[in-house]
Amino acid sequence: MSIVLGAIADDFTGATDLANNLVRAGMRTLQVIGVPQDALDLSNIDAIVVALKSRSCPAQDAIGDSLAALDWLQDQGARQIFFKYCSTFDSTDDGNIGPVADALLDQLGARQTVMVPAFPVNGRTVYQGHLFVGDRLLNDSGMEHHPLNPMTDADLVRTLSRQTPHTVGLLARSTLAAGPEQARAHLDRLEKQNVRHVICDTLDEADLTVLAATLAQSALVTGGSGLGGALPAEYRRLGWLENVDNAGQLAPASGASLILSGSCSRATLRQVEHFLSRFEGFALNPVALADSDDQINEALAFARDRLSRKDPVLIYASATPDKVKQAQEQLGAAAAGELVERALARLARELVAEGVGKLLVAGGETSGAVVSALGIGKLRIGEQIDPGVPWTQTHLPQRETPLSLALKSGNFGGVDFFSRAFEVLL
Repeated sequence: MSIVLGAIADDFTGATDLANNLVRAGMRTLQVIGVPQDALDLSNIDAIVVALKSRSCPAQDAIGDSLAALDWLQDQGARQIFFKYCSTFDSTDDGNIGPVADALLDQLGARQTVMVPAFPVNGRTVYQGHLFVGDRLLNDSGMEHHPLNPMTDADLVRTLSRQTPHTVGLLARSTLAAGPEQARAHLDRLEKQNVRHVICDTLDEADLTVLAATLAQSALVTGGSGLGGALPAEYRRLGWLENVDNAGQLAPASGASLILSGSCSRATLRQVEHFLSRFEGFALNPVALADSDDQINEALAFARDRLSRKDPVLIYASATPDKVKQAQEQLGAAAAGELVERALARLARELVAEGVGKLLVAGGETSGAVVSALGIGKLRIGEQIDPGVPWTQTHLPQRETPLSLALKSGNFGGVDFFSRAFEVLL
């Protein structure tokens, strides 16, 4: 068997989100951080997810990184390419979803791709081209306050049309409900009309099953991890994938437990609040971080004093929109974010070297900074904590046993996620 699916993810938590769903559907999955420079042993691997940090960078950088990942995945023999972005479609009006999708299509010589961001089990659905988070339109879900990519328009056809010079169309629920043959015929008609990108309505798992049957042999699909969870069944039907037991089995976890949270999403704020109702935590302030290293040193002392205990330790920069705005007004949005990322990355590097063996990181940008600081090149995907968030493991030179690592998208996880996540490892 060759590599069946090669995925390009625009951030690190999104990569593990997709990899989690692939593993749960029985695909042995390896996540790599950036394009590998050395040869990898890909025996007993069905899917590879290349994690990039390309969601919020300049569009040309995102295109370059994504095309490099595509070249590498094609060299590994991947049958299908998946461009993974967040289920909230967050991006700027200039990209990077549209520009990257266009570049991938050009490189593959394909004329059309679909956009399937929906993840119904996590409350992300699309109807008449409009993205909902739970029962709220995207622009009324809290994503309108995202510190990097505020989403103020739930109409994905209109949103994507601002990112690409090509025509954007819609595969509506009424057509999807008629089944894969009708859905495929509709896509073919749109392709003849030079419609290059097609937003797909998706309300539930049944819709994802129809989409998987429609799209499994397409050169390029794009979207959230919901579609990723539906595709493996179609790969098996096509004879591309064998049945595997324990696709997500990891080695036993060891070491102290640490949570680093940089996300300011509503879900993460509730998780921080819940954790602090039971345990202690240390809050970082971007303004204080700009003045000196005193707050980092205080956070290190706080953690060292508590990591010998059984309970997990939380260090967080998660804050309400008004506090985020205040910091951004004083420091600038980019500078405030970079200060937090650098601080949490340094804390991860030093505390892992001192014995942390179970590390949970909340927030896409934070996860990217932490993974880079630790020099992680690849992750084996394990058991799910909550939909979209698995435990992973990697080997680091400074540790005799694997580091267990969970990278959580800011919007994912139940309210008790921070305290419950480590119970999965016991």
